[in-house]
Amino acid sequence: MVEGGSMAKGKGTAGAGDKQKDVRMANIISAKQVADAVRTSLGPRGMDKMIVKEKGEVIITNDGATILNKLEVNHPCAKMLVELSKAQDVEAGDGTTSVVVLCGSMLKAAQTLLGKEIHPSDVAASFLKCGKLAHEILQDMSTKIDIHDRETLIKAAITSLSSKVVSQNSALLAPMAVDSVYKVRNKTNDNVDLKNIRVVTSVGGTVDDTELVTNGTIFKQRASGSAGGPTKITNAKIALIQFQLSPPKTDMEMQVAIKDYQQIDRVIKQERQYILNLCKKIKEAGCNVLLIQKSVLRDAVNDQSLDFLAKMKIMVLKDIERTDVDFITKTLGCLPITHIDHFKAEKFGYADLVQQEATPEGKIVRVTGVKQATDPMRMSLMSQPTATCLIRGSNNLLAAEAERSFHDALCVVRSLVKTKAIVPGGGACEIELSLNIQKKARELTGIDSYCAKQYAEAFETVPYTLAENAGLNPIRTVTELRNKHVEENKSHGINVRKGCVSDMDAENVVVPLLVPLSAVKLATETVAMILKIDDIVHTR
Repeated sequence: MVEGGSMAKGKGTAGAGDKQKDVRMANIISAKQVADAVRTSLGPRGMDKMIVKEKGEVIITNDGATILNKLEVNHPCAKMLVELSKAQDVEAGDGTTSVVVLCGSMLKAAQTLLGKEIHPSDVAASFLKCGKLAHEILQDMSTKIDIHDRETLIKAAITSLSSKVVSQNSALLAPMAVDSVYKVRNKTNDNVDLKNIRVVTSVGGTVDDTELVTNGTIFKQRASGSAGGPTKITNAKIALIQFQLSPPKTDMEMQVAIKDYQQIDRVIKQERQYILNLCKKIKEAGCNVLLIQKSVLRDAVNDQSLDFLAKMKIMVLKDIERTDVDFITKTLGCLPITHIDHFKAEKFGYADLVQQEATPEGKIVRVTGVKQATDPMRMSLMSQPTATCLIRGSNNLLAAEAERSFHDALCVVRSLVKTKAIVPGGGACEIELSLNIQKKARELTGIDSYCAKQYAEAFETVPYTLAENAGLNPIRTVTELRNKHVEENKSHGINVRKGCVSDMDAENVVVPLLVPLSAVKLATETVAMILKIDDIVHTR
């Protein structure tokens, strides 16, 4: 009886072990499939993906975070790679494709080790140790920079844009990204808040027509001209209101029964008088440009109020988004006004010119010559500088991709301001990590040696993919690159434009240290997390 019980217990354990292996393999395979989906988009010669939404909307991009964000992924571990790409986008802003490809390669290495009956916990622990070693190697091969060296920052921004659709316009967009970051940089702690940089897209013209507005901003909302209001105001006094210029409603749902036309006339007269009083107070305060926030309770403005304001020669921009209010107050120095009783000149912003301009897509309103505040309240509000970038494109697809590319360039410059160090691109970091970790693996013994060797080989996938996507012979190119690094040429990488291995520093192909640091750390932690999962439990 005891023997039979022992056998039964043994079968049960074996069955549980098989299930754990199946779950782990399913997790690894699903995550690798996500990595393979974006692998062809890596590098300057990477391919673009056309994403078609349910309603027929089309997006063309090779940005890893955008592609994965739009994918319909069902498997939980595949979703982890989508979140990994988002995390890289938040942390560094660039390398969103590289981090997913690297994670897929590490999972393949882990799969090989699991096939040799090495326990997943040992693999995960070894990978995390190697991740710390990789962090030290990257720090050693990095070059410190001066953030006031504008040319170095432009080189890094151009490298970021080289893999985008707008790569031919990088000579224009890269300096613009650097100047934007310089404008909004906090001089005391070198902190850069990208919310202070507003990117506005407009269809019409080409990307070469893109411009940076530093002392003003641009609104996509057109001036309300239905009642014949002005479209150009000099010496503008700008007010931003958060109350409604329309007849008030009751606090609860109710109906008012009107029995004769005299009551109707009385209601209309009262509404007209109410709106006229509001408009008179706005005019008396001296305002000549009125920004009206979009309202969810009732119409923020109606035709009658627009007619009154037009006769008073007040320019009106309606439907200002709630999310834009913070940027507008910092840029123009106007405080949001929540009630007509608080409508005073001390809450206005001042500018030399507010003018409506025509574009092929429609009309935009440009504010230029914003005057600096003199009173303490507005001075503290305008203490954080802002910048606005107007990006043009021949169609919606190109304009949207140019906006995403410009955001990546901004993130790269922000990363450089944050870490103040660069490393060579073109796969130089990855091959250097591979060689150094393999060298360390030969010094280790036991399971750690096997795991470190596989972890090191995983890094070769990035230069291999770069060469493959560029149409080069990947095996010969990666072998040549490895030989260069063995000869202590640490800055050599794959030059996809010339089709050879060359010095990346001489070619001005550099990336912020934060990008590979973040990618290695996040990919290693994700792989360790996936390896420790041995079952998936579905709950209601």
